[in-house]
Amino acid sequence: MNGVTLAQCKYYLETLCDVQPSRRTGSAGNREATAFFARTLEEFGYDIDVTPFPCLDYLAGAVSLGTDDRLFEVFISPYSLGCDITAELVPVSNVDELENCHCLEKILLMKGDICTEPLMPKNFVFYNPDHHKRIYASLEKKQPAAIIAATTRNPAVTGALYPYPLIEDGDFDIPSVYCTGQVGEEIAACTGQDFRLRVDAWRIPSAASNVIALKNVSAKSKISVSAHIDAYAMPGALDDAGGTVVLMLLAGMLDRYEGDMGIEIIAFNGEDYYSAAGQMDYLKRYRADMPRNEVAINIDGVGFTNGRSAYSFYECPTRIQERAATAFASYDGLMQGDAWYQGDHMVFLQNGVPAIAFTSERIAEVTANITHTPNDTPDLVDCAKLVEIAKALYGLIAEWRSTKQGT
Repeated sequence: MNGVTLAQCKYYLETLCDVQPSRRTGSAGNREATAFFARTLEEFGYDIDVTPFPCLDYLAGAVSLGTDDRLFEVFISPYSLGCDITAELVPVSNVDELENCHCLEKILLMKGDICTEPLMPKNFVFYNPDHHKRIYASLEKKQPAAIIAATTRNPAVTGALYPYPLIEDGDFDIPSVYCTGQVGEEIAACTGQDFRLRVDAWRIPSAASNVIALKNVSAKSKISVSAHIDAYAMPGALDDAGGTVVLMLLAGMLDRYEGDMGIEIIAFNGEDYYSAAGQMDYLKRYRADMPRNEVAINIDGVGFTNGRSAYSFYECPTRIQERAATAFASYDGLMQGDAWYQGDHMVFLQNGVPAIAFTSERIAEVTANITHTPNDTPDLVDCAKLVEIAKALYGLIAEWRSTKQGT
């Protein structure tokens, strides 16, 4: 077991948070981050899989929306196509109005009840409610020239991000922008006038990769430990550079592991990406291997300076819960917390693998005020908490004995 220092932890964290321009899946900074992670774990003696998968990056430039005598503040939806359109405005406030409006080749303003939460990307497989599908189906049938979405503040769903894009989908081809609810009402008040919307935006075919580090690959069973290396907004310290740092610390601790379990450490690349491209690539290539999994452990949103680190169980048999509780009991900074279902442990849980997830005790505070904003900075991360989680997981994994038949 390699010694782990706070200085090492801080170095990992700052390196991940300093890549440019971002850790957005498909960006140059994202590739720099995954290369750093892969290089580090390869030095610890792991077999490394960095198979690339196709994805989209995007570039957003200038945007303007206005009438002959007024301009309105709007923002380009991620992955939107560009446009330069002058057209009549058609406002709608709910799905029924959308389905009954006439907006072909017009600028559609969506506001009010129809914009209370972001739409899941239309091809997203993990969670895609029917009313979101209904909205997409209507938009693609009605074919407006462009969409303005006036979104409402909703910390429970979108955290600190406001306004937020209603649409973030590289598979949806109607140009879109978004604005605050107040600006949306000001735009609606000008209905009857022609609007000009100009969006300078480009989709950029790109590539990215998960980093899958393997040890003892011939074992009959394995433990998977994951975090996501991509970030919605930089620096992305809590979401999820901290979790990625725990993986790096744990990998170093397990560099001389000689137990009977296979160890799989996964830096997923796509948790904050519209199509979850990295997660889908992992399932495509590794789903057949999931019966070997005894448990999957996911780490996201850890290290917040306030509160303790919280773990929770998902379809874990009693023996796994007891084993984990015993391993974690000696760490004062750990506690059992509430279940949450928005992380990469769902990749495993939905395929029959018991899971344990780590986050911060005060994750609701983090989500409401920090997540997906430039305020997610390294000074909000207590490196001692990251080291503690890594040590607790080392204690759990190092003493684990396979329960699979024949081992």
